[in-house]
Amino acid sequence: MPALQNDTLIRALLRQPTAYTPVWLMRQAGRYLPEYNETRRRAGSFLALCKTPSLAAEVTLQPLERFPLDAAILFSDILTIPDAMGLGLYFAEGEGPRFERPLRDEGAVAKLAVPDPGESLRYVTDAIAEVRRALAGRVPLIGFSGSPYTLACYMVEGQASDDWRTVKVMLHQRPTLLHRVLETNARAVSALLNAQIEAGVDVVMIFDTWGGSLSAAAYREFSLEYIQRVLSQLKRGAARVPVIVFTKGGASWLEQIAATGCDCVGLDWSIDLGDARRRIGERAALQGNLDPSVLLASPEAVRREVQKVLESFGSGVGHVFNLGHGVPQFSPPENVAALVAAVHELSPKFH
Repeated sequence: MPALQNDTLIRALLRQPTAYTPVWLMRQAGRYLPEYNETRRRAGSFLALCKTPSLAAEVTLQPLERFPLDAAILFSDILTIPDAMGLGLYFAEGEGPRFERPLRDEGAVAKLAVPDPGESLRYVTDAIAEVRRALAGRVPLIGFSGSPYTLACYMVEGQASDDWRTVKVMLHQRPTLLHRVLETNARAVSALLNAQIEAGVDVVMIFDTWGGSLSAAAYREFSLEYIQRVLSQLKRGAARVPVIVFTKGGASWLEQIAATGCDCVGLDWSIDLGDARRRIGERAALQGNLDPSVLLASPEAVRREVQKVLESFGSGVGHVFNLGHGVPQFSPPENVAALVAAVHELSPKFH
């Protein structure tokens, strides 16, 4: 494995000194980039794009050709796991992901099995190999998975939802059934992340997108407990691959998330970064947390808001600059360029 030429992200995640604050963006490869849309058109569908390693590698690298980002994140989707479990993933135009066979009863849950990453998810590790060859150690590569609970939301509901009522009814009426889904999901997530680590990613991230929709007690029992299980099963190697855990809407539970043993807690835009830093102290690095909607404004507004985020964290180690969620589809690429430039120009004085 070539030594990283730019290891700023790794150092920040491990709370080591850096010359500036590293920056990468959730959904940095996506529909706001014309070159992404062109590759997506060539692929024929979103799923074909995810499942064709050469094309997934191509879009992973596109943002790095445009912007001096401090990391690449593998282009994939959190729903590759339930797809490999045979739930029949498809994408309805303009409506997002759907499953042909959602988990609604005992029989469907009983059939659920952990997919072998070397077989049904081989395209993920093949894409990692292609990206690593092309990156040649320029910046770290981030791998990821959805959290067991977030995956269960889609698997039980069958599609995205405003209130996740089907999965929540299962949680209250058939908690044992939901726990069986989550236990299988935790093993599947661990297996996929371990396969990504083995294939050569430098960092892994767990996206707990819907954990924040739970009550405090339910979050601990149905989301955090299974994130903890995943972390306990990761083979992080002698060099210790850092782990980021991001619960959108998780501001109330930052201390508990940090206590899982993750290296970094991802923050959405709803919390003050300085408050989060005071609460977590030296237990973990923090990632975040610019409001993504700022990217729809002007480059000047972006620069102003970047300054505010940096000031909110303050001086010292352990900050990775990111958005509080993904890059919005209609963001002008020049605003993303302004964000990356502002972080690199304004952050050295905080180090």
